[in-house]
Amino acid sequence: MFRGGYTHTVDAKGRVAIPARFRAQLDEGAVVTKWVDGCAAIFTRDGFEQLAARVAALPLADERARSFSRFLFSSAFDVESDAQGRVVLPPAIREWAGLATEAFVVGAHDHIEIWNPGRWEDVQKGVGSADQLAAQMSGLGI
Repeated sequence: MFRGGYTHTVDAKGRVAIPARFRAQLDEGAVVTKWVDGCAAIFTRDGFEQLAARVAALPLADERARSFSRFLFSSAFDVESDAQGRVVLPPAIREWAGLATEAFVVGAHDHIEIWNPGRWEDVQKGVGSADQLAAQMSGLGI
């Protein structure tokens, strides 16, 4: 399980460091892709294969399913970390996520999200107050 949030830099080559506590889970390979809400996501290879199987099971006649499939697979790239634990984010993914020099790396249970810090701040503001969060949770059945 990926959890926690960490501030990292994006270097001139488009590399971002993966937090040390996440690295061992990515030893068997990883896939980076554009993700919902305007961030990038890194999945373990097995996690991405599970997601791919779920997407492949969607009905071909559903335009939304075809659109999501194209979105997901057209921007998915295998990545490996270097000796310093960094992965290269392809230019199209950096552009999608608005990543230039800084990134906020977030554990999101079964994947890692990489956010532009300003966008992440906006997402956090959207949570609102503790009371609003509680109301949102109750609407989800939590």
